[in-house]
Amino acid sequence: MSFVEKNVAVDRQAAMQMVQVSGQQGVPVITVDGQVVVGFNQPRLRQLLEHARKAKPKLGASIADASSQVRKHPGIPGSGAYVGRVRSGSPAERAGLRTGDVIVALGGQQVVQAKDVHRLVQEMSKGRDISLTFVRAGQEQDTLIRL
Repeated sequence: MSFVEKNVAVDRQAAMQMVQVSGQQGVPVITVDGQVVVGFNQPRLRQLLEHARKAKPKLGASIADASSQVRKHPGIPGSGAYVGRVRSGSPAERAGLRTGDVIVALGGQQVVQAKDVHRLVQEMSKGRDISLTFVRAGQEQDTLIRL
């Protein structure tokens, strides 16, 4: 399980983000899969970490059918999964995906619609590297993603 430690005493942006996420100025503030724990509540942290270990893998990106985005974004492929937003620290970000990319294959399987990505991700094992093919600025690119 990876984590990012931030010293809010010296990092003003991290301090502002902590207050925005938790509504608290006390430390520590720990987030596990979007759940906020203020203070060092060991039983709650163990519970959240255990749940995170058992949870299905997530891409960490908001996606839509590319066909629904062609008018707004001329030049993108007419099929695939259009990436609308990439969450910071997510597998999608670590794989290099950006807003505007179109996922056309995942794990060697063709992606025609966004639901294909959702289905394929749910079938994958957490922590395994899989191939990802996407189109950016008309160029097809291959990378690996670890879910």
